[in-house]
Amino acid sequence: MTFIQKWPEQGWALLHLFLVTSFSQAEEQGCRLRGDPENPQLVMDGDILLGGLFSFHTSWKERENTYTEKPPPLQCTSLNFREFQLAQTMLFAIEEINNRSELLPGISLGYRIYDSCGSIARSIKGALALVNGNENVSDTSKGCTKPANVQAIMGEASSSPSMAIATVIGPFHIPLISHFATCACLSDKSKYPSFLRTIPSDYYQSRALAQLVKHFGWTWVGAVRSNEDYGNNGMAIFTETAQQLGICVEYSMTFYRTDSSDKIQRLIEVIKGATSRVVVGFLAHMDMEVLIQHLSNYNLTGYQWVGTEAWIFDSVTVSRDKNHILDGAIGLYIPKAHVSGLREFMFDLRPLNSSNTDLFTEFWEGLFSCRFKPSLSAEVQKECTGHENLTGVENIFTDMSHMSILNNMYKGVYAVAHALHTVLSCNRTCDINMKLDPLTILRHIKNIHFKTKEGDEVYFNENGDPAAKYEIINWQRKENGIVDFVTVGLYDASLPPDKQMNLQNESLVWAQNSKEVPVSVCNERCPPGTRKVLQKGKPVCCYDCIKCAEGEISNSTDSVSCVRCHLESWPNEKRDACIKKEAVFLSYEEIMGALFTAASLFGTCLTSAVAYIFVTYRNTPLVRANNSELSFLLLFSLTLCFLCSLTFIGQPSDWSCMLRHTSFGITFVLCISCVLGKTIVVLMAFKATLPGRNVMKWFGPVQQRLSVLGFTVVQVIICILWLIISPPFPSKNFKEFKDKIILECSLGSAVGFWAVLGYIGFLATLCFICAFLARKLPDNFNEAKFITFSMLIFCAVWITFIPAYVSSPGKFSVAVEIFAILASAFGLLICIFIPKCYVILMKPEKNTKKRMMGKGA
Repeated sequence: MTFIQKWPEQGWALLHLFLVTSFSQAEEQGCRLRGDPENPQLVMDGDILLGGLFSFHTSWKERENTYTEKPPPLQCTSLNFREFQLAQTMLFAIEEINNRSELLPGISLGYRIYDSCGSIARSIKGALALVNGNENVSDTSKGCTKPANVQAIMGEASSSPSMAIATVIGPFHIPLISHFATCACLSDKSKYPSFLRTIPSDYYQSRALAQLVKHFGWTWVGAVRSNEDYGNNGMAIFTETAQQLGICVEYSMTFYRTDSSDKIQRLIEVIKGATSRVVVGFLAHMDMEVLIQHLSNYNLTGYQWVGTEAWIFDSVTVSRDKNHILDGAIGLYIPKAHVSGLREFMFDLRPLNSSNTDLFTEFWEGLFSCRFKPSLSAEVQKECTGHENLTGVENIFTDMSHMSILNNMYKGVYAVAHALHTVLSCNRTCDINMKLDPLTILRHIKNIHFKTKEGDEVYFNENGDPAAKYEIINWQRKENGIVDFVTVGLYDASLPPDKQMNLQNESLVWAQNSKEVPVSVCNERCPPGTRKVLQKGKPVCCYDCIKCAEGEISNSTDSVSCVRCHLESWPNEKRDACIKKEAVFLSYEEIMGALFTAASLFGTCLTSAVAYIFVTYRNTPLVRANNSELSFLLLFSLTLCFLCSLTFIGQPSDWSCMLRHTSFGITFVLCISCVLGKTIVVLMAFKATLPGRNVMKWFGPVQQRLSVLGFTVVQVIICILWLIISPPFPSKNFKEFKDKIILECSLGSAVGFWAVLGYIGFLATLCFICAFLARKLPDNFNEAKFITFSMLIFCAVWITFIPAYVSSPGKFSVAVEIFAILASAFGLLICIFIPKCYVILMKPEKNTKKRMMGKGA
């Protein structure tokens, strides 16, 4: 994170001056300090010195440079008590190490601590002073070859100055150990070889924040970041990870505490005009403290804030949140820690009064809100006595809630001490005469692995970073108005991905004290049965939900595509599951099947009744005159025709498919053969009555039987060939209906089917021609007239059958075939036999031989 303001434009010129001074060779053989010497604010001598860079002030007074005279020293303003806490922690660790006999025995550590004033240029100047010393003129006889003044530097708290310092001192291999600079860019050892830190890199924090956002289903978020290295680099990693997790950033705005009112106004308008309800704030705590005041002025409540370790645990930010804008905020923070003895040492202000009287005086006046000298300002303050007590004082300096950050500083000092202990080959004593090499110390710091007195493990990875562990903090405002920072979960980057985040969702409190998880999406999630279609020109999180097409389903939320159902299944009404298609066939249970069954049975019964009448009256002239043998065979074949229609009803099977077409073909040929025989008999009988004609001997009973048998055998042969070559078989038709399966009999060989029908048609045509030729015979022998009518009906039925059969879908084609069978069978039965039965039963007086022969005489 950062506690530093932007440096002035002339800072770059100053930096260039320092670099030239540090790296260029003077004309004379010695080194000479250019510019005014920089004196440390806190000093303690020792055998080995550690350096410290802290922003005891956060700003400075602006000045105008005339470039005609030497600029005056930077005048720092705005005390930062948190940095005093960190300095006290460094002093505490050094004093504790000096008092220990098992660590660096016989060696005393000292320190040189500089105030960077929130200026990057001043931070670099202080770092160079720590490395080179602040003597005005060096011994020209020795040249610029003296060893480094300090063996390691502690600080800075922020990423931007840490990057600048690490760039300058990196070539000298002076270790720079930061307790709070989290920018992931600092892990690049090619740029910052001597940088280490005791706080996890933002690489892990940014990824953890993205996973936290994803965990709650927020796919449409806004982002506000500090306009410096900490915010820009951290937000870049967050955005990249968010995209990988399917999260879209609606807007990403920069903010810095010195921004103009116009820029802040634009930021407010963007937040208010956005549709996302979750805002990720990758902000330094001082930026957040300023931003929250502006947000309060516009009363921008109702937004769910997600924060970083920089401000999520900051009590100052809480105190400035007057309108409860950040209530329910959730974010990551360094795990809580405890350093025994630090609190008591913190409240002992004597170490801070070691050298710089002016700084300590300013610190004392700010700490106790008093003045040693009367102030010229209109504000009235009490006079300082110098005996004020910290008991009962509540401010940032006495607030020990940030013990985790202080513990980072504590671990950093101990890391240097353990490395020195190894380098100096310390056992009971240390080799005080050994010449210390910064590169050797740096290597040993990278390889240290120890535990503090509180049991915390301290080690660095290959990038100089510690293990990444965070607590998940939730702001929960109590009834008395006090905000509690409640730990609601943990994040450990060292664990497997599915176990890194552990959250207690039931204990969370959200924005506006709500217990329900806020919703922040560009669109509502697409329910099952729909798929996502991206909206043109918008991020991938903005989409329309389109219902799956016919035959397709999606059984998950936010599906990007629909899956086509298997051929035998079909989507349900919601199109979120495939259900088995309804199998459709002409069954006995449905009305159409029942009607056909009834008609078939009725025809069978009617045929049986006619047969019974003919058997009963078989010796009557009418029956005998109509060739009773062919009549009985015709009635038998008609019975079979009526019954064969039943094979077309019911679920198709291998046997039913082969039986229905072959039985139909054979029985109808038998039937037509009988009719043809009867027609020929009529013709022959008439011709036989003519003088000199004896044609009946050529078509007697034997010939009649042989003709019927011969015609039928031809059809039998056709059917056998059909069944052998390519028989009909049951099949499933998926084409006619999308949501149904038609169970039908496939013809197998279409040639076989049409050959059967064609042969029947040929015999029917032949029979019709013969009957037509006999239509003008005498009335008593005019059976040909009825045969002609029956053949007309038969031919009409089967001619219309062909287009109806071809165009009818599914079971209706079967119904057309059954109808044709029944219609033609009823036509033959009614036209040929019903008139005879009428005479036999209703007009018995006409059923005499005399009557049969009368008109023919």
